[in-house]
Amino acid sequence: MADREGRMLKEEVKTYAYLILYIALSSGQIFFNKWVLSSKEINFPYPLGLTLLHMVFSSVLCFGLTKVFKVMKVEEGMTMEIYVTSVIPIGAMFAMTLWLGNTAYLYISVAFAQMLKAIMPVAVFILGVAAGLEVMSYRMLLIMLVISFGVLVASYGEIEINWIGVVYQMGGVVGEALRLIFMEILVKRKGLKLNPISVMYYVSPCSAICLFIPWIFLEKPKMEAHGTWNFQPLILTLNSLCTFALNLSVFLVISHTSALTIRVAGVVKDWVVVLLSALLFADTKLTIINLCGYGIAIAGVAAYNNHKLKKEASRVSSKDLQQAEAVPLTEASPLTEASSPDR
Repeated sequence: MADREGRMLKEEVKTYAYLILYIALSSGQIFFNKWVLSSKEINFPYPLGLTLLHMVFSSVLCFGLTKVFKVMKVEEGMTMEIYVTSVIPIGAMFAMTLWLGNTAYLYISVAFAQMLKAIMPVAVFILGVAAGLEVMSYRMLLIMLVISFGVLVASYGEIEINWIGVVYQMGGVVGEALRLIFMEILVKRKGLKLNPISVMYYVSPCSAICLFIPWIFLEKPKMEAHGTWNFQPLILTLNSLCTFALNLSVFLVISHTSALTIRVAGVVKDWVVVLLSALLFADTKLTIINLCGYGIAIAGVAAYNNHKLKKEASRVSSKDLQQAEAVPLTEASPLTEASSPDR
């Protein structure tokens, strides 16, 4: 009994350690990207190039871990049809999300960018309804209105609002919502289940190609015009390594808890980022209206996560019940077969 309690306590400690690691890496990566892109710090104002570097680094590292050193395994089942119809759209949307999200940091503060991200469930739900993955209901409509109202209040409280940055951030939100919808289709309709490492193994090269093409036309000429690319190998390598470590932490958290736990931890992370950014960056000035609006939006996000949790629990219970009803009453259970005197 004592050993069992000790193992459970050890697992709980390990789970919380993974959650803290995820929150720390996710928050740190946001600040690291802002620091690299900022003209007052590292001064590498090329968000497209930075994102491209992340994807190339991730592609090489995933290949090394899975095919060269074989530390991790890539699940089987990927076909050309699935890759073309699902993985390529996911890779394109992932590239769009990271590119536009990083570009937004050139125009708006980290805190305000996080506040705008709170609108994500609204975008996911609307696109989910359009794709037939979600069902419109009065409850969900109310939750979406609460989140939208909170984001509007937070935006109204922003002292120095830059609409170019808002457009970039909203574009990133739409890209992420589309990526999640495509992931849902990949899992539910294609029947393919991949862990995050497998997803990155397939998605990263595709995202890198999607980023490389616009980089040639949009940022490469600018970098060449400056005479120097201001490329600091150590800093950018560490930045890329942190991005990959963040993806690994997501894998660890999901493998020990669930995808919903990641969303809840994400809410905690967002608050950490909002409050810490006010201390770390001079361009972040929080107001009472900012915080009140963000609080309302987060309350809506919490209600959304709670609704999804109940829906998932109901779906699992229904599935278990159907499986139990499908077993014939005359069929012997494994325990009965093992203890049969005829064996």
